Amino acid sequence: MIVPAPAAAGAEPPPEPVAARTEVSISSVDLDGPAVSIVKVTVKNAGPQRMRSLRVSFAGPVGWAVQPAVAGVAGTFGVDATAAAEFRIQVPEQRDGFALRTFTATATYAGGDGAGSATATRTQTNGAPLADLAAAYNNVGITDEGNTGPGDYDGEGNSFSAQKLAAAGLEPGGRVEALGAELTWPDVAPGTKDNVSGAGQAITLSGKGSKLVLLGSGVTSGATGTATVYYADGTSTRGSFGFPNWSFDPADAHGATLVASADGRNRPDGYGNAGIAYRVFAHSVPLDPAKQVEFVVLPSNRNVHVFDMAIAP
Repeated sequence: MIVPAPAAAGAEPPPEPVAARTEVSISSVDLDGPAVSIVKVTVKNAGPQRMRSLRVSFAGPVGWAVQPAVAGVAGTFGVDATAAAEFRIQVPEQRDGFALRTFTATATYAGGDGAGSATATRTQTNGAPLADLAAAYNNVGITDEGNTGPGDYDGEGNSFSAQKLAAAGLEPGGRVEALGAELTWPDVAPGTKDNVSGAGQAITLSGKGSKLVLLGSGVTSGATGTATVYYADGTSTRGSFGFPNWSFDPADAHGATLVASADGRNRPDGYGNAGIAYRVFAHSVPLDPAKQVEFVVLPSNRNVHVFDMAIAP
């Protein structure tokens, strides 16, 4: 067995990797296919040295042909100077419905900021996100105690009691304050679709703030996922969140905050389970406060149920 020699006393620790400061940007891609679109990738030298040996690669969604795959850029570039490479990408015919298209460019180089490489992504959309959360409602989570049949919040025919939610302060169209955001309880009649069971829905949401607050509750203890927030400049951020099961899980499971508790629930055969709390929670994911939010993509986890979402200052 080879034993490495001990480090000399007082030896300097290895240097930390250099963080890339080089700026890479991708021009807007014309998605009106079938067509060949010209894409320009611009690289700005934000380092203290001249940049040289610049090579730029570009890629689109899987199966979209790009020419060239890598482009070399001749010459050297001083501090704050920019260089550009052009690519041709085969854009297929658009399909009905909403779709995200992500493009990636990577610059490799010598000099500049000393990092050796920098990458940027750009996300564009085909079609439009749903107009608001209500347009995505796909589950009946609240019923009247006199008509429990339409409910199926948990896949077993159970639902929240509209009467008990009202007693806890959650009434149709009522304001709900949570985690610094002002949200609205679904303004629909009991027994109709009133929440979104997560399936990767894209929902229009506009504004600026520090965080996205989601109001909801979970089914099972595995109601977790990632919300992806897309901004008007084509960039995005992602944040993980989760809701406890609507009953029995600890109220702070997954880092959630309890908003309200209703006594009992509605079952297929009527109101029951009195004395057991069925609960609604809030959770949040961070935003870039300098950027304008354009839409949000919910997790692809049907155990995550969302009643509303809003941007907090």
